[in-house]
Amino acid sequence: MENRIRELRKTAGISQDQLAALCGVSRQTVNAIENNKYDPTLSLAFRLAFALHTTVDALFLAERYMQEA
Repeated sequence: MENRIRELRKTAGISQDQLAALCGVSRQTVNAIENNKYDPTLSLAFRLAFALHTTVDALFLAERYMQEA
């Protein structure tokens, strides 16, 4: 599922390491999510959204995913 994590993270001026620390995961996990190689758990999706000051639905591009289904 595509997401806006990289875009919002860069806008916030934080690194992958910083976002990972805020969410309790590794930098590699953040990188994999940003590159659409890993879909986060619901719990992690909420932590990412909170850290990036947005909502889960605004963070992930579910609209496009639903069109492909």
